[in-house]
Amino acid sequence: MPPKPETLLQDKAGKQVLLLGNEAIARGVIEAGIGIVTTYPGTPASEIGDTVSKLASKAGIYMEYSVNEKVAVEVAAGAAVCGARALTAMKHVGLNVAADAVMTLAYIGVRGGYVIVTADDPECYSSQNEQDNRLYALLSNLPCLEPSNPQECKDMVRYAVQISEKLELPVLLRTVTRVSHTRGPVIYGSIDKPRLKGMLKRDVQRFVAVPRHARPMHDRLLEKVERAKEISESSPYNRVVRKADNGKIGIISSSAAYNYAVEATELLGLNVSLLKLGMSHPLPEGIITQFLEEHEKIIVVEELEPYLEVQVKALAKDCVPKVEIYGKMRGQYFLRSSEFSTRIVVEGLAKITGLKLPIDFISIEQKYEEVSQTLIRRSPVLCAGCPHRASFYVLKRATNGKALFPTDIGCYALGIAPPLSVGDLLICMGASIGTAGGVSKATEVDTIAIVGDSTFFHAGIPALVNAVYNNHKFTLVVVDNLTTAMTGNQPHPGTGKTGMGTHGKRVVIEEVARGCGVRFVKVINPFEVEEAIRAVKEALRTSGVSVVVFRAPCALLLVREKRRLGERLEPCWITEACNNCMACIKLLGCPALVIKNGNVTINEALCTGCGLCAHVCPYKAIRLPE
Repeated sequence: MPPKPETLLQDKAGKQVLLLGNEAIARGVIEAGIGIVTTYPGTPASEIGDTVSKLASKAGIYMEYSVNEKVAVEVAAGAAVCGARALTAMKHVGLNVAADAVMTLAYIGVRGGYVIVTADDPECYSSQNEQDNRLYALLSNLPCLEPSNPQECKDMVRYAVQISEKLELPVLLRTVTRVSHTRGPVIYGSIDKPRLKGMLKRDVQRFVAVPRHARPMHDRLLEKVERAKEISESSPYNRVVRKADNGKIGIISSSAAYNYAVEATELLGLNVSLLKLGMSHPLPEGIITQFLEEHEKIIVVEELEPYLEVQVKALAKDCVPKVEIYGKMRGQYFLRSSEFSTRIVVEGLAKITGLKLPIDFISIEQKYEEVSQTLIRRSPVLCAGCPHRASFYVLKRATNGKALFPTDIGCYALGIAPPLSVGDLLICMGASIGTAGGVSKATEVDTIAIVGDSTFFHAGIPALVNAVYNNHKFTLVVVDNLTTAMTGNQPHPGTGKTGMGTHGKRVVIEEVARGCGVRFVKVINPFEVEEAIRAVKEALRTSGVSVVVFRAPCALLLVREKRRLGERLEPCWITEACNNCMACIKLLGCPALVIKNGNVTINEALCTGCGLCAHVCPYKAIRLPE
């Protein structure tokens, strides 16, 4: 169970609490005296903002769910330039959105401590790619810290603030899924008063990045990088954690991969030295060089890109050319894709050292396979009662399945699965609208772009303006379930709620669409199936860009509201008229519709009574709750 918000606010240095890595970062915000927290929710970073949101008003912190990561960085940077302490949290692909601001912010710097958390996602558990954001540290010349457990998640927030204020630079804090979502013991430290207020002292040559000012800014940034190298050499997070007796083999590792390396060496009984790098940019060249000199072989264990390996090899070439270095590049002992595990690291180390595997992994895999045959396999699906299922059913009916459907990032991406099978192209947030213009232009086939409400505000509006301006011909369907559902039901401008728990101005999607110049705009409840079908068909007949907003609340919102009231949603029920034609299951794929003893039944624990199945039943054998 997650800790109560008041537990994270306790000023009890030395207290030990079990925290997720993300919750530990939120506690780090409290201890470091950070006054402003901004975020756009994205797994595996979502819990950082959610946790801070719950305690912000009591802690004296300002917290906001920004419309996207670039805006989140700009808001926090504006405060940090004034001397406030700030933190922005995002998932790894969010840094792509924010990069325009981050790259120049590295030039102008900040006056108050500013931490940018980027949560990477090896194995693509909830993402469209596996990019390694340590490379952003190289690109931007910003310091980068990498925690390997929840305790370091908390402690590194304060450490990052200290580095940031010393160098007057933002600092990247890079986590990965297995660190963000691992729960472990965290010992509390003391709490600093949040620094929320400041003053913008005018310094045009520093803070206005026109070309004449930017050239000397770059030189100053490179000077700061040299100072950052000195910090890296003395950092408590860059250290030899184990020194072998023989000095033949040394392992260099960081982040979650370090944990696997420790376990793997213990399983193999491998007598090796281990250098743990918690500050991975800039690297401590002195510490690494000395480590290279003390060993004959170096094995670099890191997830995703050979970021450490490339730099270690460059150092070795200049300083210790005889040392052998193994990793992802030489012999591919470790892959450049996917998440590591103890097994993967054990097998890689065994290949390099010639040791026998301590465990028969093949027989273990066979046992897992045998056990898995007895378990029910379930792919991710839209929830029972999800309005997106009704939306996709409407779209297929309205187009006879012959349209093309560029889709987007959100729960509705699950619409690609049978039987709905809606979704033909997905790239990144908001790209459904941009790509729809190209698809319709190239194919002249009916094209329907699908985007969620939160994603519309995040990245959809500029693409919509572009489509109107260039007279593209497609229909935009905004599936508005009144929340940011995929990442935990966070608010967005369309909800009118804020991260502080207060009510702000509600920004209405259809009004924004009209403001962008769209002439055909309709709002419809997708559960009103026939009316929704007519709206889509009319939209497709319209010249230029048309917009249909399918608005119905997320089923989870309804369930939670009923629980809050001590009630439950009444399920649909099947009458004797059912002849098990399976139309409801074949057309909708709702998880509340199941086959039991050869008969179609409704799982009452899952059914929300939305009535979509009753609409599609050709024999009217399904009844709605009274």
